[in-house]
Amino acid sequence: MRTQYCGLIDESLLGQEVTLCGWVNKRRDHGGVIFVDLRDREGLVQVVFDPDRPDVFETAEHVRNEYVLQVTGVVRDRPEGTVNPELKSGKIEVLGHGLTVLNASEPIPFQLDDPDVNEDTRLTYRYIDLRRPEMQSRIRTRARVTGFIRRFLEERGFLDIETPMLTRATPEGARDYLVPSRTHPGSFFALPQSPQIFKQLLMMSGMDRYYQIVRCFRDEDLRADRQPEFTQLDMETAFLDEEAIMGMTEELIRSLFKEVLSVDLPDPFPRMTHAEAMRRYGSDKPDLRVPLELVDIGDLLKEVEFKVFSGPANDPKGRVAALRVPAGGQLSRKEIDGYTEFVGRYGAKGLAYVKVNALADGVSGLQSPILKFLPDEVALEIMRRTGAEDGDIVFFGADKAVTVNDALGALRVRIGFDRGLAEEGWRPLWVVDFPMFEWDDRGQRWQALHHPFTAPATDDPAKLREDPHNTLSRAYDMVLNGTELGGGSIRIHDPAMQGEVFKLLGISDEEAENKFGFLLRALKYGCPPHGGIAFGLDRLIMLMTGGQSIRDVMAFPKTQTAHCPLTDAPSPVSRQQLRELNIQVKLPASEQG
Repeated sequence: MRTQYCGLIDESLLGQEVTLCGWVNKRRDHGGVIFVDLRDREGLVQVVFDPDRPDVFETAEHVRNEYVLQVTGVVRDRPEGTVNPELKSGKIEVLGHGLTVLNASEPIPFQLDDPDVNEDTRLTYRYIDLRRPEMQSRIRTRARVTGFIRRFLEERGFLDIETPMLTRATPEGARDYLVPSRTHPGSFFALPQSPQIFKQLLMMSGMDRYYQIVRCFRDEDLRADRQPEFTQLDMETAFLDEEAIMGMTEELIRSLFKEVLSVDLPDPFPRMTHAEAMRRYGSDKPDLRVPLELVDIGDLLKEVEFKVFSGPANDPKGRVAALRVPAGGQLSRKEIDGYTEFVGRYGAKGLAYVKVNALADGVSGLQSPILKFLPDEVALEIMRRTGAEDGDIVFFGADKAVTVNDALGALRVRIGFDRGLAEEGWRPLWVVDFPMFEWDDRGQRWQALHHPFTAPATDDPAKLREDPHNTLSRAYDMVLNGTELGGGSIRIHDPAMQGEVFKLLGISDEEAENKFGFLLRALKYGCPPHGGIAFGLDRLIMLMTGGQSIRDVMAFPKTQTAHCPLTDAPSPVSRQQLRELNIQVKLPASEQG
């Protein structure tokens, strides 16, 4: 039905007849000449209809925005002074000789160039929203990215292997989406949170190198970079250690950015231990574009009478840290109150600060409500340790270490961007040497920091049992501009070590057999050393296209309440369907009636 895409027409086709199909982006009647901007996924071309062809001209008079047209015409130069340098087709136009209306359109619910359309409306009419040039560009970029990834991995011997969508419920850190079984009454499948166990089984099967661009499902609280269903680039290899896996995947991301964005990422990516990242940035996915860093000052405050500081300073699980903001003394009280409210979202009970007016005057050159609680020598040593200068402000966090890290870690990024301190460009990073476990105070037990199949840095189960608190794992995360792109690890391939990890996590032999018996049996039949990584494909493409949310790069996403306005899903089902599944619905009391 067409010979070219609209957006690809250029002066190389001058004098040639072309047939185009697309949507009317805009129609303009200039008194005797009608101009139609015809749009398809590749862009726009200007089509001109004149009265010399009365039948064609009459049809053109009746077309409106978003009509679907087929146009035949001849490519010619635009008149002098009408060239549009913003378009590939901006030097030419098509003189329309033939015109067919393939379909009419009612007035659309919002204009494609309206930047203020609310998201619910956009998602309700997603098929219209996807016509917008920026959405077309993002989806095309997504296709380019996945195509490049497939070629890169297949050239290196990876096999694209599908794993089940209906599987067994297993603990992966979030709630499963459950699917009732009609043929096994009272039993349920779970949609996979990741293909973790199956890709390990593939390594035991001798498949050696596996990858999959796969949908995953997690029933968890949502935010900008989360969706109930999302896409992973999942990889697993046998007989490669972490250095080889990290090197290969780093090459993949570096090559991808060069191919799609013409961006040169550093070679190699810098590395940072988990402990250093938490100490300097309060985050295991630090945004290195922001130069601000946290500074520990707890040792200076153990003997002060101010319990707000001395309490956490003397608590083994506490932390007292400072954050110096250059030229932050300009902040108004209202702005400081805003930042106090901001850190409160992360559990901080307040936000102490010191403004540095004239450091040469000693303590009298400092301004803060907390100075009366601090010995002069302590206050001045804090200024020296943080590198504070005249005109700066120093913020403080004092609480449990996790609260201080969360609050000040988020604050450093927020202030860094608010104050124009963040650098431009791309700052990738590998974070390595993660702790194997973290202690859950509520449950009074160890939890796996990544997942229970991550290998510890020791090969001796006895050493792991003796000192789980200080044992590191063979895990690694790739971070880009403060976003975790992917995480992976070397896996446990020894049955005794896997059993020891389960015991430390409070998983009994009976529970392990019930939930993971098939994996434990497989470990006994010649399991090779193996490891892998999974990348959040939606997050990666969001960053590459400048999107604000992964919803911006998904064709049909859900809202933040896991609802699809387009199809109105989830929705009730008929009693007949429920009876077939042996299910009876009982709503919470607040929803009944």
